[in-house]
Amino acid sequence: MSLSKLFRRKSTTTILQQGGDAEEHSGGLHRVLTVRDLTFFGIAAIIGGGTFSAIGNACFSGGPGVVILYVICAIACGFTAMCYAEFASRVPVSGSAYTYAYVSFGELFAWIIGWALIMEYSIGNIYIAFSWSGYFTNLLEEGFHIHLPAWLTINYQSARDAIEAGKGAEGIAAWNNAPMWGGLRIIFDLPAVAINVLITYLVYRGTKESKNFSNIMVVVKLVIIALVIVVGALYVDIDNWTPFMPNGFGGVMGGVSAVFFAYIGFDAVSTLAEESKNPQRDLPRGMIWSLVICTVLYIILALVLTGMVSYTLLGVSDPLAEIFALKGVKWMLFIVSIAAVVAMTSVMLVFQLGQPRIWMTMSRDGLMPKKFSSIHPKFKTPGFATIVTGLVVGVPIFFTDENFVLDFTSIGTLFAFVLVCGGVLVLSPQSEAEMAERKASGKFRIPYINSKFIYPAIVVVSAALIQYLFPTFFKDVFRFTEDNVITNCSMIVFLILCIVMAVLAFLKNLSLIPLLGLISCCYLLTGMAPSNWKWFGVWLVIGLVFYFCYGYRKSKLNSTQP
Repeated sequence: MSLSKLFRRKSTTTILQQGGDAEEHSGGLHRVLTVRDLTFFGIAAIIGGGTFSAIGNACFSGGPGVVILYVICAIACGFTAMCYAEFASRVPVSGSAYTYAYVSFGELFAWIIGWALIMEYSIGNIYIAFSWSGYFTNLLEEGFHIHLPAWLTINYQSARDAIEAGKGAEGIAAWNNAPMWGGLRIIFDLPAVAINVLITYLVYRGTKESKNFSNIMVVVKLVIIALVIVVGALYVDIDNWTPFMPNGFGGVMGGVSAVFFAYIGFDAVSTLAEESKNPQRDLPRGMIWSLVICTVLYIILALVLTGMVSYTLLGVSDPLAEIFALKGVKWMLFIVSIAAVVAMTSVMLVFQLGQPRIWMTMSRDGLMPKKFSSIHPKFKTPGFATIVTGLVVGVPIFFTDENFVLDFTSIGTLFAFVLVCGGVLVLSPQSEAEMAERKASGKFRIPYINSKFIYPAIVVVSAALIQYLFPTFFKDVFRFTEDNVITNCSMIVFLILCIVMAVLAFLKNLSLIPLLGLISCCYLLTGMAPSNWKWFGVWLVIGLVFYFCYGYRKSKLNSTQP
């Protein structure tokens, strides 16, 4: 095994010949998406589980101060979105961060990112399916007086945990009343399974159909979220905003998995490059517009939620429904349930669109079996990959639970974002002629700001402010206990990274925006719990075994590079 082959890169020219600038042909994808469609897809992916479910856990952990974390995540994602936009402008093909890593870091890192993106799209959709089920079940009961038995509205693991803990009425009822088959209790979340089947079918049929459905849902949920904010603002009590950070800054950072989960959808837009009419111009605009719109909505919504009731009441799976129930505004419960069902359906749609296209790109490169790159002759979609994605989402619904999935998804996505920002830093600079051509044609290019003096100054000033505001911070980082070993180690690694990048910025004149994106995403990784790192490590090992057993030998670069 040659070490150099692990880091072999694909040239931009080769990638563009495979899909990006190629004319649409009988075996290709339909180019039907405009900048409006891409922006709507981004909003569809961002406003969903993070709005109607995960935001509750984030507010419960950080109190009103969680808005700071939303701002931090938005800044990190803003820098990252610009890095995605730079790549999308240079390499306008499907594959998202996987393709970008292949260009900048080489094959091994590309595989790791492709494997991590399965966590973002497929496994993330499991969480969305569970949340969708909760709101849909509530909508059936409150709006149409249709009651599903408990054993058809909860996953097996949650029911088992409830019976072992002796609390959780729904789980206990499901366990005690479930029918038996061969000594096994039949407990599964029927609505979650059903929505996955429906979305998989819709995505299988075509991008145009998915686009129209998604755009309608985005308009509906934006209108309803605006109504939630307006009505909720009438019940805000500013006393609920005191204390602002009841659990300190550590409590704010404790919600990083929930908050970051709200943002991970914007990069799904980049997987639609080969179905965009003008990807080099429209993809960057779609990503950035969707991120700006959703950030404003999230911050306002978090302030309304924590202003209406005490943050201690928000640690539930359906926080928007809970606040209006506590305030006795029953007519809003029905509207919130409709909004949640619509919002989460659109998120599942976009994620289910993204994953097959990443597998399609990996298959083209030989890292996945050839079948994954097959295009349906009639619908012009990656049909086989779409079906497999549906199975990857659908099967775990029967035996996993939403809390595990939420933490699992966020760390994989952050890891991908780190490599995208780092990838822009190592991209070969373009010639003046190429830069002029991109500017003249309206293609996005990331502004170059020399970080030679700016970034080292930011590091020094930040360290001084931390020492002034939190005098024991640095001492606490190096004070290890049984419970904080992994957390402190990750913070120490982050501090070392800040110093190393400050030196490189001074010596190499690095571009400031991708550098800040890299550092901010790495900082968010320090907020991940030890269990997150453990399961991510297990997932990574499984992926590396698959790569060395299949992808390393089958890679198409084996026949094009020595």
